[in-house]
Amino acid sequence: MNKTDNIFCQALIKKGILSADALDPLIREAESSFQPLNTVILKHKLVNEKTMLEILSEEFKIPVVDIKSLAPEKALINRIPPKIVYYYKFLPLKIFEHSLTVAVSYPLDIKTQDEIRTQLGLDLEIVLAFSYDIREALGKYYNVTTATMEKIASSMPQQAPVTQPGGAEKVEDIEKLAGDASIIKLVNQIILEAWRKRSTDIHIEPYRAGVSLRYRVDGILYEENVPAEIKNFINAIISRIKIMSNLNIVERRLPQDGRAVVKVAEQVLDLRISTIPTPFGESVVIRILPTQMLFNLEKLGLAKKDQVLFESFIEKPHGIIFVTGPTGSGKTTTLYTCLSKINTRDRKIITIEDPIEYEMSGITQIQVMPEVGLDFARGLRSILRHDPDVIMVGEVRDLETAEIAIRVALTGHLVFSTLHTNDAASGITRLIDIGVEPYLVASSVEAFIAQRLVRVICSDCKYEDKAAPVELKRLIARDLGLAIADVNIYRGKGCSSCNFTGFFGRTAIYEIITIDDVIKDLIIKKAPSGAIKKAAVSRGMRTLAQDGWYKVINGVTTPEEVMRVTTAEDNKTLGEPVSSDQNALSQTSLENDRRTFIRLSSNINLRYKIFRSEEELFSRGVRPEEFSITRNISAGGLLFISHELLVFGSVLELNIDLPVNQETVQCLARVVRVSDADNKGIFEIGVCFLDLTGAQRAKLEQYVEKRVVTD
Repeated sequence: MNKTDNIFCQALIKKGILSADALDPLIREAESSFQPLNTVILKHKLVNEKTMLEILSEEFKIPVVDIKSLAPEKALINRIPPKIVYYYKFLPLKIFEHSLTVAVSYPLDIKTQDEIRTQLGLDLEIVLAFSYDIREALGKYYNVTTATMEKIASSMPQQAPVTQPGGAEKVEDIEKLAGDASIIKLVNQIILEAWRKRSTDIHIEPYRAGVSLRYRVDGILYEENVPAEIKNFINAIISRIKIMSNLNIVERRLPQDGRAVVKVAEQVLDLRISTIPTPFGESVVIRILPTQMLFNLEKLGLAKKDQVLFESFIEKPHGIIFVTGPTGSGKTTTLYTCLSKINTRDRKIITIEDPIEYEMSGITQIQVMPEVGLDFARGLRSILRHDPDVIMVGEVRDLETAEIAIRVALTGHLVFSTLHTNDAASGITRLIDIGVEPYLVASSVEAFIAQRLVRVICSDCKYEDKAAPVELKRLIARDLGLAIADVNIYRGKGCSSCNFTGFFGRTAIYEIITIDDVIKDLIIKKAPSGAIKKAAVSRGMRTLAQDGWYKVINGVTTPEEVMRVTTAEDNKTLGEPVSSDQNALSQTSLENDRRTFIRLSSNINLRYKIFRSEEELFSRGVRPEEFSITRNISAGGLLFISHELLVFGSVLELNIDLPVNQETVQCLARVVRVSDADNKGIFEIGVCFLDLTGAQRAKLEQYVEKRVVTD
């Protein structure tokens, strides 16, 4: 037993914490197992570590420090080799002149101190800290992969390349090396460390000078300290990752995508792995997704008013709700939360996604697979045969998908989907730009919701920034219509809980446009997105920036975060009241911009069916299908004769028999005009087409134009 252990034992006996008889077997166990005496005592839970540190501090006159509040400089971490700190289990804290301050959980004996002095050439000043805190700090500053990497490097003999006959260099068996226990452990440690740091993505990137390992935490990439030797094992690391995800380890020239499932603690993680070739090797990104997520509408970051609005949207029986924003703005999470809210046994919910982000019990989820012809449009058509109540379309990318989604919404289904636009108003113009008719957008969409993610200030180190610039407070006060005195700005100092970033987690800021009568009128007139946004603001909509400013003054996030995810355009309409003159667009310019069609007075055979169940039709004495002829027709709609009084706004399924080549055009139409033609039960019904494809519309236009010229 060394001198340090002897002093510690005498202190325990003197204070009556442990007797000499109780200490004897512990001392023998420590000597036989080559473990420190304090480790053995803690293992048997005879003394807690706090009491132990207090006794050691008193006996050896060594202070106890909280290393959670200390952050060693990067230059110091780079100067002290990882193999030394891991071997002697200490954390370097600071250097002053020729003295190095280190934190240990048990005082180092004289022999160990001399060994460290010899290797580092520095005098030692020792402080005490909890062993758990030291292990956490070593993993944070030196990275858990460092020690493993050095063990791998030291265990592998350094040999010159062996040349085979003919000058061919010996090829290393990467697959065999990837199965080596050390490589497996290294990859597991990379994934485990990412999970511990709340990372959503792992980036492994090879360059000429070495390899970069980065973790994305709360939307921001952070560089990890890795040894230079990692470049010697990058192929083995990537091969191991490929083996985990069932990818081709031989193919390094083409991108590959795969997935793997791993278990960390009690949580199962779904890993989405993607590789791309670069001039210096393959670059790998691993997306980390929990297989089970708890989705809660109250935790999305919605203001109370917006939450009530959200709940009203998702309880609607039909219509489309679009969530817009760039990649990584949380759109999918918002949609999953909406689905989770309405996921009951009396509803059939089907999703089609690319890729499926989270698994949800009780919901049928479809993965898009373009390589076999399963795209969004084809999947949507098949979904309708499965009698769904609610459908989620991962993304509307083209006209065909948009038209089918609108048709689904118009026929009594609730549809959720996403668009890649910068704000809510731009979602309207995006649909029109890809070819969707304005009246279809106005009649089928319930709301456009734009969102961004901002980092949340760490609650453990949050403080009010009294020195915030007055100009910044004035900007926030002006945009929110508040006095400067009402604007308080908060920040995070940085602590161990938030990895010294000042932020912990993320929340969303929102911009919601409800498609009411005023907005519908602007959509029909094909008003620009700026005019639609001004009208929405005048009717009480919060812009993204405004919602962000409210979260700033409530201490949720910082002004820099809001400005990082929003643009000057988000504030352009703020503080400017929208007058009736600004809302009223020039009728002449609208007529020039509006799509118009030639109308032909012609009699064409027509069959129509009202979208009601056959039981309902028969109970009302109405046949499922009626025959009629048209009075006039265009590529935008038609007028026909009906013996039944149809309800204004009802949706019909039409079969138009064109005389040309006996072709039939099938589509949906909405009743926009009902008049009693002769007061004898004969009605003129005017309808506008809802879901004509581009080819069908071109066919109708061609027929009308040809007949007009002929007549």
